[in-house]
Amino acid sequence: MDHSAHHDGGAHDHAAHEGHGGRAGHSMPPGGHGGASWGMAVKATLHCLTGCAIGEILGMVVGTALGWGNAPTMVLAIALAFAFGYSLTLFAVLRAGLDLRGAIKVALAADTVSIAVMELVDNLIIALTPGAMDAHLSDGLFWSALLGGFAVAFLITTPVNKWMIGRGKGHAVVHTYH
Repeated sequence: MDHSAHHDGGAHDHAAHEGHGGRAGHSMPPGGHGGASWGMAVKATLHCLTGCAIGEILGMVVGTALGWGNAPTMVLAIALAFAFGYSLTLFAVLRAGLDLRGAIKVALAADTVSIAVMELVDNLIIALTPGAMDAHLSDGLFWSALLGGFAVAFLITTPVNKWMIGRGKGHAVVHTYH
C-alpha cells in the first residue's frame, strides 16, 4: 500500500500533539480510553478520595458530636466532601498561576462528576449498612462502614475517571496546570 499520500516521509512531529493528549487529529478507537492509563485514573481518584474523605469524615464527626440526626449530618458531610474535594484542585491550579475565576472553573470541571459518584456510592454503602447510621464515633461499625464505603467508591469511581480523562474531561483539564 502506498502511504506517500498520507505522509511526506519526514519525521512525525509528536511535539505538535503535546497538550492534546497525543490525540490531535486522531479518532479514538471504539471502546478505547484515548490514552488514559489506569495509573492516571487511580491518581485522579486518589486525589478526589482525599478531599472527599477529609470533608466527609469531618462532617460525620461534627454532626455526630453535635447530636444531629442522620439527614443533617449526611448533608454536612456531603457538602464538606465537595468543598474539600474542590479546594485541593483549586489550590493546586492557583499555585500554578491561574486566576481565581479560572481556577474555580477548572476545579468544577475536574472534580464534579468524580466527587458526585464517590459520594453517591459511599453514602449509599453507609445508608445500607445495618446500624451504621446510628453508630457513634467510638463504634467500630461507624468507621468500618465509612472506610468500606470509601473503598467501594474508589473501585467504582476509578473507571469513571479513566473514561472521562480519556475523553479530555474530568481530571484531564487539570493536567495543563501541572
